[in-house]
Amino acid sequence: MPLIPTPLQSSTIPEIKVDGRANAELARDVCLLQVDEDMHGLRRLLATFVAVGPRAGEQNEQLNWLDGAVLDFGKELRVAMGPSDSRQEVFAGKLSAIELSMAQGRSPEVVCLAEDHLMDLRMTRRFKTYENVSEADLLQQIAAEHGLRAVADVDGPTWPLAQQWNQSDLAFLRERARRLAAEVWVDGDAVHMATRDRRGGNAVTLIQGSNLLQVRLRADLAHQRSKVVVGGFDDADQDAIDEESDGNQIAAEAQGNTHGAQVLERAFGERVSYRVREVPLKDGEATALARAALLGRARRFVSVNGVADGNTAIHVGSLLRLERVSPLFEGDGFYVTRVRHQYDQPTGYRTHFDAERAWLGRAT
Repeated sequence: MPLIPTPLQSSTIPEIKVDGRANAELARDVCLLQVDEDMHGLRRLLATFVAVGPRAGEQNEQLNWLDGAVLDFGKELRVAMGPSDSRQEVFAGKLSAIELSMAQGRSPEVVCLAEDHLMDLRMTRRFKTYENVSEADLLQQIAAEHGLRAVADVDGPTWPLAQQWNQSDLAFLRERARRLAAEVWVDGDAVHMATRDRRGGNAVTLIQGSNLLQVRLRADLAHQRSKVVVGGFDDADQDAIDEESDGNQIAAEAQGNTHGAQVLERAFGERVSYRVREVPLKDGEATALARAALLGRARRFVSVNGVADGNTAIHVGSLLRLERVSPLFEGDGFYVTRVRHQYDQPTGYRTHFDAERAWLGRAT
């Protein structure tokens, strides 16, 4: 993907909209703005504004932003970041917290916190039993409760019984998604659930020494396993359930490269994980659980923590290509699991990210 240089005179001050209207005064007073997103869903906004200054028609400075005229609970905040001539929206949600910070020798600051539309699901708890449902069915029913569309792209068994036991709707969907190695997020008026291979992440190239400003990479065997075994009991057939997932599942994702399970067996021998807390009632349920558990471990084999020039194209689900970071780590396939788009006055716009990959860049 070609790099597009930022114009020398372009501003990276965020654009902030309140209930659909851009507010230039908020953009003027912002001293720190962070938009956090991870693979569990729920984008979060933290914005800090200088709270003292003049008001129109008045000479004396006084505290601003605390009278509810602009910033108030439940108001919709939208934030666009990037160069002033090509900003992209990175957050849309409702204001849920207001804080005043005052310290000797510093100007007072107002801090605002907001969450995206998954906040409604996070704040709704239920006791509910679902019968004969798949994860896609559950997503459809819960999204409808909140007036949202459901977009599911997952394969999995139909469960005879699924219980939401004093859980929030968001926690329940996250738990169900983990059973299929899938993720939950919101985009506009739609709640999504999809596995990584179907999320359709965009490709971004980061080059150390150019648009990649800081990076730390690690290959770690601590949590790798050769295979995962899930057991249970099929009451209908009166038969034991014993399903497993092994390195063949990882190899398909590793694209022929050396993955963590291979390195583990060569360095330390076979290591097996047995999962006994789940209670699968069918072979298909156990197979799905074993596969999800193994892939969850395998994908964390190589991890990256980095800081790049501000780039709105980087979001959870993006696929990074890293260059100039040694043959061991560089190349395609780094899946972004966490992003923080951050603007502050000393450094401007930067994008902090975590990413992971199941394989090494060369045989080792």
